[in-house]
Amino acid sequence: MAQPGTSPPAPFADGIAGAVPCERITVESDRPVRKNGKHVVYWCIAARRTRSNFALQRALELARECGRPLVVFEPLRADYRWASDRLHAFVLQGMADNARAFAGTGILFAPYVEPEPGAGRGLLEALAKDACAVVTDRTPIFFLPRMVDAAALRLAALGTRLEAVDSNGLLPLGDSPQVFATAYAFRRHLQKHLGPHLSALPEPDPLRAGNVVPHAGLATDVAKRLVFPNAALLEGSATALAQLPIDHSVAPSPVSRGGPEAGRTRLVDFLARRLERYASERSEPASDASSGLSPYLHFGHIGAAEVFTELAAREGWDRSRLSAQKNGKRAGWWGMDEPAESFLDELITWRELGFQCAAAAPETFETYAFQPEFAQRTLARHASDPREHLYSLDDLAAARTHDPLWNAAQRQLLREGHMHNYLRMLWGKKVLEWSPTPEEAFDRLVELNNRFALDGRDPNSYSGIGWVLGRFDRPWGPERPVFGTVRYMSSANTARKLDVDPYLAKYGAAPGLFG
Repeated sequence: MAQPGTSPPAPFADGIAGAVPCERITVESDRPVRKNGKHVVYWCIAARRTRSNFALQRALELARECGRPLVVFEPLRADYRWASDRLHAFVLQGMADNARAFAGTGILFAPYVEPEPGAGRGLLEALAKDACAVVTDRTPIFFLPRMVDAAALRLAALGTRLEAVDSNGLLPLGDSPQVFATAYAFRRHLQKHLGPHLSALPEPDPLRAGNVVPHAGLATDVAKRLVFPNAALLEGSATALAQLPIDHSVAPSPVSRGGPEAGRTRLVDFLARRLERYASERSEPASDASSGLSPYLHFGHIGAAEVFTELAAREGWDRSRLSAQKNGKRAGWWGMDEPAESFLDELITWRELGFQCAAAAPETFETYAFQPEFAQRTLARHASDPREHLYSLDDLAAARTHDPLWNAAQRQLLREGHMHNYLRMLWGKKVLEWSPTPEEAFDRLVELNNRFALDGRDPNSYSGIGWVLGRFDRPWGPERPVFGTVRYMSSANTARKLDVDPYLAKYGAAPGLFG
């Protein structure tokens, strides 16, 4: 474990760069820091932002210690699974924001968009061969851990140190090796262990401290390959995106622009206009009480620490308001009002439950095998039950089912890249009901969610998909066909509980279909 320093930053510190807590740093290539290297490299692959970013903070710390410039290398591959205009545009818009943030700082921002699969091979090594050290983001999901492992071997052969830094949540990854079975169990763990980490949050704006040696430019052979994406591409222009070898059938979202600037605007708007209604209205499909932050959290355009810090400041909160009770209850521990506590249970308990379990069980977390024993047993017992309706993956993707509410939810996902939170649960339950086997239902949910949702390919996504099939839940009676004792939901019951008519009308179905 790296030893970057002993004095963590104060909570809600303002611009004075402190040491990154050592538990946030994993040494991937255990080579010494080259004090006489040309520069420090921050290989930005997950926390794609300048604010509240422990990895950027660590890279700046090393650059200052070595008295060398900093290069921020933010690449975008062409061949990641589900690569599309929608996902690419969101990331590219974030690159444009980052270019503005780094302008005038003396830090060399080096974005790179692969024009074809494999075109960027060797770029990291070219930047790293004479580097003091390379810092990257630690993340427990998708292809990124494997990519970092492979890079670690190559950089070790070059004699270059590689550190992966965790900026995922308020609780460091691997805080507990335990795989938590329920949100209640994890909430109790949080209440017992999170408090001290709230005094070691990332710097809100690590660039403000300055004191970085200005970068004079890269070697010519490397600089020629790092051509800054043109304005049309950064804006998600269809013409520019069409030149890339990605899925052009999934268009950019018309309602969600990517980037740290858009993410921060959404956060400020949520806290000012919608937080007060969060606890009471977020389940209503016609309400705008949800935060809308999940795509920005997924792509690293905003961090959980920044969201928490802004919320805590709005509440006038400090650690003295934490309850002494560690009982796992959803409300009361934070010492905030009901809407804030309800939101924090989603932002911290549910989100970080997924991250911690993904880190603790990397081989199974993204698979059906991670489902709890009770769920696998009961679903297997009912796998041969007759299904009243069976749909192909293509029919589901195109919203061609008999259920108007499900079709409306799928159309929202297709058009906008997100789906109303409550309806997302119902959406998943019906896919289980309409698939030949529970294993195929899991795979279909992964495909639909990860292809179309801006917040897909994320630990929180797999938590939600898994919950549909019993993950982080308990057995529910009575035992039913297909579901067994896995929790059941129906469109008719949902329509009785919630006002779905405005939602149906908006997403292409006639209102009043459920009486």
